[in-house]
Amino acid sequence: MRIIFMGTPEFAVPALTALHDAGHEIACVYTQPPRPAGRGKKLMPSPVQVEAERLGVPVRSPVSLRNPQAQAEFAALGADIAVVAAYGLILPQAVLDAPARGCLNIHASLLPRWRGAAPIHRAVMAGDTETGVTIMQMEAGLDTGPMLHKVAVPVHRKTTGELFVELGAVGAAAMVAVLADLSAFPPQVQDDAAAIYAPKIDKAEGKIDWSQDAAVIERLVRGLAPFPGAWFELEGERVKLLLAEMVEGSGAPGSVLDDDFTIACGHGAIRPLRLQRAGKPAMERSEFLRGRAVKAGTTLA
Repeated sequence: MRIIFMGTPEFAVPALTALHDAGHEIACVYTQPPRPAGRGKKLMPSPVQVEAERLGVPVRSPVSLRNPQAQAEFAALGADIAVVAAYGLILPQAVLDAPARGCLNIHASLLPRWRGAAPIHRAVMAGDTETGVTIMQMEAGLDTGPMLHKVAVPVHRKTTGELFVELGAVGAAAMVAVLADLSAFPPQVQDDAAAIYAPKIDKAEGKIDWSQDAAVIERLVRGLAPFPGAWFELEGERVKLLLAEMVEGSGAPGSVLDDDFTIACGHGAIRPLRLQRAGKPAMERSEFLRGRAVKAGTTLA
């Protein structure tokens, strides 16, 4: 097929590569414009743009697709289909209608559960036992279109970062399978009554509330790792908690129970496995404690 590919983050790169390798003609790649990054705030192209340039595919980075000129340029590509994966811009109806066979999206959840911007984070934080990807036909509503194909993936004790990588690969394979024989994947209407919204993560959600159960806190930590990261304050210093385990223990919520950094929660306790101090690289608990001893009896905010 002649495809327009639309995506921006690392999650979308495997799909672009897989579609190219499967022999489809990638007419053009649409991605978000370069953004300032790093300490020097140098403009950096998106991961998808980097891969498109490696593949020798033309790249466009419009700020919006709402103006008639951008829509006309999109339609002029004469695509059979558009494939969308975490692109980051709303697609107006004129864009959705331009490809002969419409637009297909790789959505990182088992729809209709977790429609919206942060489906992987929300699945982990909610304690879902499985997540996955859904290949869906796009329409004007937010992730409301008919579903063509779903692939489930167990969550186990994976972080959001680990699931991003896994689901990127799963989504790529699923999209290649669908485009190999569209007739084999008849659209199924979503059950709107079962839909759950996955709003964008607010950084304020990362503040750990030690009065919550250990299981809730441990899921928050995995759900926000590696970004934006769950965090607490240790004697006025903000520390990110990137991985933790649930352990036996009880005490006042937020109190450190021993010199091995066991922390009491509202019910049960957790022990950090991986932490990050401001301006420092992430480190294991043993390394963290060598540089910043935390004595039993310390109270975390």
